[in-house]
Amino acid sequence: MAKKTQQIANAFWESSETGLIFLSSDWGSTTTLPPLLLGPKEQTFSKLERLSPEECGRFCRYYRRKNSWVFTVRSNRHPQLLDRKVRVFLGGDFNQWEAAIGQSQWELKPNGDAAETSYELRVPLKLIPSGKQFAFKFVTDQGEWLDVPDSAPNRIERNGVSNFSFQPELTGSHIFRFYTPDGYEPMGNEKIIWRSAEQEEVHELPHTQFLTAAKTDLELGAIVSEECTTFRLFAPRASAVKLCYGQKADGSDALVLSMKCLDACTWELQVTQNLDGYYYSYRVEGVSVEGTSHFDPNFAVLDPYAKACLGRRGPGIVVAPERMAKVAVPFTPPAWHDLVIMEAHVRDLAAHAPIELTAQERTGYAGLRKWLKAEGSYLKEIGVNAVELQPIQEFDNEQASDYHWGYMTVNYFSPESSYAAAPERASQIEEFRGLVEDFHREGMAVIIDVVYNHVGEPNHLLFIDKFYYFHLDQGNDLMNWSGCGNDLRCDTAMGRRLIIDSLKHLVETYDVDGFRFDLAELIGIEVLREIEVELKQVKPSLILIAEPWSFRGHIQKELKETGFASWNDGYRECISKYVKGEGSQDIIRHFLAGSPGTTRFAAQTINYTESHDDHCWLDRITERPKCDGTDPTLLDRRRTHLMASLLFSSLGVPMLAEGQDFLRSKRGISNTYQRGDVNALDYNRRFVYSGTHGYFRAWIRFRLSDLGQAFRYDGGLSEGYLKFFFVEGASAAVVLFNADRSVDAPQLVYGINPHLSYADIECIELQPQRLKQIADQERFCLEGIDSARIPLSETRINLPPLTCGLWLVR
Repeated sequence: MAKKTQQIANAFWESSETGLIFLSSDWGSTTTLPPLLLGPKEQTFSKLERLSPEECGRFCRYYRRKNSWVFTVRSNRHPQLLDRKVRVFLGGDFNQWEAAIGQSQWELKPNGDAAETSYELRVPLKLIPSGKQFAFKFVTDQGEWLDVPDSAPNRIERNGVSNFSFQPELTGSHIFRFYTPDGYEPMGNEKIIWRSAEQEEVHELPHTQFLTAAKTDLELGAIVSEECTTFRLFAPRASAVKLCYGQKADGSDALVLSMKCLDACTWELQVTQNLDGYYYSYRVEGVSVEGTSHFDPNFAVLDPYAKACLGRRGPGIVVAPERMAKVAVPFTPPAWHDLVIMEAHVRDLAAHAPIELTAQERTGYAGLRKWLKAEGSYLKEIGVNAVELQPIQEFDNEQASDYHWGYMTVNYFSPESSYAAAPERASQIEEFRGLVEDFHREGMAVIIDVVYNHVGEPNHLLFIDKFYYFHLDQGNDLMNWSGCGNDLRCDTAMGRRLIIDSLKHLVETYDVDGFRFDLAELIGIEVLREIEVELKQVKPSLILIAEPWSFRGHIQKELKETGFASWNDGYRECISKYVKGEGSQDIIRHFLAGSPGTTRFAAQTINYTESHDDHCWLDRITERPKCDGTDPTLLDRRRTHLMASLLFSSLGVPMLAEGQDFLRSKRGISNTYQRGDVNALDYNRRFVYSGTHGYFRAWIRFRLSDLGQAFRYDGGLSEGYLKFFFVEGASAAVVLFNADRSVDAPQLVYGINPHLSYADIECIELQPQRLKQIADQERFCLEGIDSARIPLSETRINLPPLTCGLWLVR
């Protein structure tokens, strides 16, 4: 029989048919089950089963196994642990916490597959204080303490720090899974009832599995008319919502008014005044429900639909509709197969621009606009026809002066306020619109990097409704397949609407030409399809690009049947190896052909060898120690030229990173997301490495010319379009483009040899003597190279070591 002290510690739904019940201590009986019923009608479960100790360990992070305690942690909560080189240790009261780092007796060992790695440590009973509770936590060999989820049943607070609690009375026999009765229809007011002769207890179950169907079609945000401003917020589980608004950003003059609920999920307040330029925020109250809600009536919630805001904490700024008029004549970007993209960051481009700018202008939109229009402008000079800006939606830098990549978004509608000259007046609206117009005047499309897989801090959506907006695990903890700790639930009605409404706003108000979706695998293929349909109704020429992976998986094959292009990480990894002579014939055959098999049409692959993430290109391939390419070697430079020739001759869409053309180095630092000093472009390197800069320019200019049309293949690749010639035992190659003459464009021959020895390649069909060489690894001359040409014979092309060549077929 259960003891009187036995209690229901927690209970929640897993689905509409199953849930978990946590008891306050082990259930000792092996023949009887706890006296648990499903209320309010006190029905018997169709099945009630005890979880195994191993399953219990997933929640408590420890369990008992015979003569030892097993401590366990999994990578689905901490994706950094997928790297099995990371060492993890158990630290706690009993072993002096950080003193455990490096001690083999406290090290957890990895097991499992690549998709999910678990780390475990068996500790003999004698090493654990007998019968005592204590705090513990896990720490990496780098001294990083792994966080404790809010929903962990044994989570405790000590001096503001969260830890796990080891409770010897919980050995892994205290968690039960219930199954609802056959044919059961959930009502939303379910309860778990403990009813025995000794005691009675009722524990309410959260009805969150019904919540995600909630939605509204009403316009949301601050809606301004001539003499009225209407505020609306979707908050389906709130018990009360208050609006705070005033003319001072610090809220010292704020009026606080209660809003009314219209349709059980949308809150509204009408103010009979045009509040254009006023500041506002919400206070959301509600009943706290077992780990699925995070209501705090004292927290100032930034409106998810605010069209402008003043920093990561807000407040939002009311904006009159005349400031956000739809663009009258939208810009038409180049066709996908004609694109050459540069990924860039607003501050990186403007910080050291070699023109006269104020210190404030160098931090944002104004400086970039002047630099773009100046004589010798880098972006005009390099010749790209599209720029992919790192995130410009409001992100979570603490101070306006703080450098940030922008991948921690706090509002999806407002352009980043720290890039603006007068954010208190919402000048970011006009400034960003002007920047896009300036790019368009220069013939460049504007693609925006957007982040909808997770959000920044503070997490305003969390205070509106945790369960509705975020994926939770079995313990109602925020999921972490993004590596940022709060994966957005994009597949709910209002989650999808928030994404699509904000994207439409960027297109209609700012005339943005496309989007690159960060960690798009977490958004999900069905939501991406809906995004495509909705946005192309607004702008049919829109460019849609997905980063097709997350820590959870990869969806490049699924994207093949959509209108999305994909960042090609395989290209990035393989080309860096290829130019160092470590590749294969299959690599060059696959990537020059636009990655067939993973693409439906050639322009569906975004080919790149460097992006903001990880080591930059030069630091990845440099001969210098510590991956520091600040002072590149001659071989570093030669390999960069080989890479450039490959990038711009590969079918698909080439994307280069800012500064890649003048051998940019990040001093060997891999993750520079807050290192403005490292990321800001040093334009002096354009002069030091002018030959490399000129080489990139020449390839881009040729690719976009009529003569280079064979590289810009449109549609699905015909089988005979490319013809490859190899020499046995090496990856050097000669390739004929437009071999079947299916495109009305000149035939081109490209050759590359990444090895340190000659590659004498037989290609009788090409009749090499009729080829006109226009480029090698150093030069590009459309009139033809007249000296030091790559040796040709009647049947062969003899590629010297570390060379490439481009020929026109006469």
